[in-house]
Amino acid sequence: MIAIVDYNMGNLASVKNAFDKIGKSAEVVSDPNELKNYDKVILPGVGAFGDAMEHLKEFNLDSAIKEFAKSGKPLLGVCLGMQLLFNKSEEFGEKEGLGLIDGEVKYFDKSKFSTPLKVPHMGWNKIFKKDNPLFNGLNESFYLYFVHSLHIETKEENIIGKTFYGYEFASAVNQDNIYGIQPHPEKSHEIGLKILENFVKL
Repeated sequence: MIAIVDYNMGNLASVKNAFDKIGKSAEVVSDPNELKNYDKVILPGVGAFGDAMEHLKEFNLDSAIKEFAKSGKPLLGVCLGMQLLFNKSEEFGEKEGLGLIDGEVKYFDKSKFSTPLKVPHMGWNKIFKKDNPLFNGLNESFYLYFVHSLHIETKEENIIGKTFYGYEFASAVNQDNIYGIQPHPEKSHEIGLKILENFVKL
């Protein structure tokens, strides 16, 4: 049983449709007391970090997600959902995250770009993977769909995928049972669906 966390900050329909396409049942869940009953949890997200954390706290889903993470069952954060897994973000002033993985969310530093690039980073770009069950059956690099203005800074040991946009940044992470991916697998066609299939098998 897979839960997609509903806290009014995610594109829930497209995530649920992606699971339908791979023949796996996923339910949209907003009741914090229900999360513990599921085998796996997806934390989606679009929008601003601070707003997302406020919504999670309003529905008591922040503590429910932390409790689920302690259970050892797989948790996957997608796009903003991945960023929420970390300690804090500098988006619109410093905001505290869920603190499930050590690291921070930073704006792209345009001073490091060798050529002018637009932010947000939007469109198809490559992930260069490390060996990880989330990427089983995929090539060493593959294209996924990105839309974001900030990125993760974390320990190398937490990083399972990197992407280049002006400079190299972490685009996929894993610490124990907690996974995160910056691009949108639900918008990334066959490869994105393969990643979701792999998550189901964890």
